[in-house]
Parts: sequence; structure tokens; C-alpha cells
Amino acid sequence: MEHDEKTLWNRKYSEGSHRSRNPDPFLVSAYAEFIEGAGPGSALDVAGGIARHAFWLAERGWKVKLVDISEVGVELARKNITAQQDRPLTNLPTHQPPAAGKIDFEVRDLEADNDLGKHAYDLVLVFFYLQRPLFPALISALKPGGFLIYKTYTVEQRRLPGGPSHPMHLLKANELLRAFSSLRILHYHETVRDRGVAELVAQKM
Repeated sequence: MEHDEKTLWNRKYSEGSHRSRNPDPFLVSAYAEFIEGAGPGSALDVAGGIARHAFWLAERGWKVKLVDISEVGVELARKNITAQQDRPLTNLPTHQPPAAGKIDFEVRDLEADNDLGKHAYDLVLVFFYLQRPLFPALISALKPGGFLIYKTYTVEQRRLPGGPSHPMHLLKANELLRAFSSLRILHYHETVRDRGVAELVAQKM
């Protein structure tokens, strides 16, 4: 499985797939509503690819660790650091310099090793990645008071063009909500507009 997934994503990144460095709109809105007032801290970007979200957080002073299975994606992320600093993608407050935080990268297969630490992060991000056995590790990795922002495909995506089709990559109705019911749910939404996705913001109390 590791070899297949690694090969798949290395090929996608090598062919130019997933090259956008713009953050997902849900990260931007969730951050503004729930996270921004708490100030920067430590963050984990799970399956973060070329670091579009890690860059965005680093611009705002966060210390970010990015974990991804693809060494090609991670290498692209490393190469983009200088370009990101020279040409920031977002409008920042005048007192905040671009890429003020530090990004650490780790190439790792999370199916083989899903230990993300305990009480290690103020914020954990997961975008368009679904590995159900990883759910408890995501909760454990959060510090008390830490936030989880999660967005990925649901089974409704099968009615729409593009995206995954295998059930292992698609959430069932309310599955994400139930999976993190031990956390304080701040936001949960499922939609089929443009894509069939579920969006969650939760806090560890």
C-alpha cells in the first residue's frame, strides 16, 4: 500500500497535479471565525502536499509541521519557500512579515506509522485525506484547547464529476461528526454544491 500510494502521488506531483498554492476557502473562513483571536502557535498539516496551507499559516506566524507520503510533493514545497517569501499570496496585517513562521517537513506513510504525538499541537489540519484509523491519533495530537479543521469528500461526490469514487476515500453521512464527537463541535456542514464534501471545526476541551 505504501509503495502504491507513494508512487501515485509522486507521479501526480511530477505531472503538475495539485500545484495551486492558494489555501482552501474553508481554511480561511474557519481560521477567521474560530482561530485568529487565539494567536499563532504550533500546527500540524496532515497530508499537506506542496504546503499551500502550511505556507498560509506560516505567513501568520505559526510553527508548522507538514507530513506527507510524497517526497516529490515535499521537495516542491521546499523549493517554493523562497518564492513564497518573495511573492506572498495573501494580504497580511502590516505588522506581520510573510512566512514569519517555520515549516518542518516529514515524508511519512501515515498508514504504516500514525503516531502524531500527544498534546503536541494547537491546530491540526486535514484537507482531502481520509484514513479512518488515524482519527484517534488526530485527537491525541491536539493540546487541550487545540483546534481541528477537517474537510474531505463524502459519498455524495460519486454523483458529481471528478474526485475519488472508492468508499475508503469517501465519508458517509455525518461520519466525520460522529468520529470527533468527543471534541467540542464548533462547525459542521455537508454540501453537494460543486463537490460533495464535509467540513468540520472542533476543539479539544
